[in-house]
Amino acid sequence: MDFHRHGYVHAAGPASPPAAPARPWSKAEDKVFESALVLCPEDAPDRWALVAAQLPGRTPREAWEHYEALLADVDLIESGAVDVPGSWDAEADDAEEGAPGRRGGSGRGSRQDRRPGVPWTEEEHRLFLQGLEKYGRGDWRNISRFAVRTRTPTQVASHAQKYFNRQANPASRDSKRKSIHDITTP
Repeated sequence: MDFHRHGYVHAAGPASPPAAPARPWSKAEDKVFESALVLCPEDAPDRWALVAAQLPGRTPREAWEHYEALLADVDLIESGAVDVPGSWDAEADDAEEGAPGRRGGSGRGSRQDRRPGVPWTEEEHRLFLQGLEKYGRGDWRNISRFAVRTRTPTQVASHAQKYFNRQANPASRDSKRKSIHDITTP
């Protein structure tokens, strides 16, 4: 990693200890991190120290590594490697029904262009439940990154939606057809 070209000089000698495993970032830390990125200019020589100063318990190196991971995520999204919804706003979907990339449109997101999904294994579901316990409902990115490493955040969110719907509807749990979503303990 060229830590220097990103506005922070890393002065580790040849005897530096190996890096500890990354600690997951909370939603609150992500919000503070994003604000700090806006406040600290890219060309500031001590940018990562300034960003880390806004995040108690985080080092400049962790801030820089988190930034690099964020850039990698953006690259995956922009390259089309990760499916993202056309819109988070249902009204926008209704207003732009025929627009490419929208539900019901003729863009990349149409049903005929989609590949069939690969069913979740029991092991993946158990890892999902452990991640859900550890990171909480809604933190699909960390569950994907640190618990169910074989699935994308979008896949984890979809799985969670099906899981919570199954749990909320007692009739579906009592049906003869069993589901992986019936497993409730990690």
